[in-house]
Amino acid sequence: MRNVHLHLISDSTGETVSTVARAAISQFDVVEPVEHSWALVRTHQQIEKVLESVKRHPGVVLYTLVESKLRERLEIGCRDLGIPCVNVLEGPMDVLSRTLNIEVGQSPGRQHALDDDYYRRIEAMQFVLSHDDGQMLHDIDRADIILVGVSRTSKTPTCIYLANRGIKAANVPFVGLDSFPEQTIAAAGPLVVGLTTSPERLVQIRRNRLITLNEDRATDYVEPDLVKNEVSEARRLFGRQGWRVIDVSRRSIEETSAAILEIYRETRAQA
Repeated sequence: MRNVHLHLISDSTGETVSTVARAAISQFDVVEPVEHSWALVRTHQQIEKVLESVKRHPGVVLYTLVESKLRERLEIGCRDLGIPCVNVLEGPMDVLSRTLNIEVGQSPGRQHALDDDYYRRIEAMQFVLSHDDGQMLHDIDRADIILVGVSRTSKTPTCIYLANRGIKAANVPFVGLDSFPEQTIAAAGPLVVGLTTSPERLVQIRRNRLITLNEDRATDYVEPDLVKNEVSEARRLFGRQGWRVIDVSRRSIEETSAAILEIYRETRAQA
């Protein structure tokens, strides 16, 4: 493995530049990134500190700075050091500016303004937390999306990811056909999606979970035949109810969420 120093500089929270950097570096299997994150960089003094760090740890600089004088100082400093420096927003902003014939604004953190979208995401997150793991079934019909699946099919983290998109998501565990809550079956408003996975992979995930809990006793939770039957029963429920199904065996949380959002958009367009 080769180490590469990534200097991630932002005048806001740093989420955008961090996401771009990790998406890019993931394409290089033999590279181990060493991240140096700088958030809320809004003064020339802060830029000088960044450049001192870049000098000590040469690598690649990625940044999202909207204030032109700060960008200029960072770029000149990196050029003097012979360090590659990339504005990850430059391409999209330039295209939008030319297309709309509007100059780019210079307001740091504008995407985090307390607007309607922000409050919708907060409301969605509160909904997800209060409707996690089959809680608050009495008003589950208020959800935009309901995820159903056996234990350890990534229902909770997927719901949290969806909440960051402003989606009110609830998740309901499947522990058997006889005990499955009628409120979920009766919910008429939400899109219900079944999450499934291969029994073999599920057994391994559950075993790893038990290890983290220092639990080494024999349990039906990881018994291969019982797990296989559990997954099959869940699939029968999904089929009987006509719910869309996503196999999460080889998917990341982001990929699963993207597939769910695509189904959600399709169903809304057809409504």
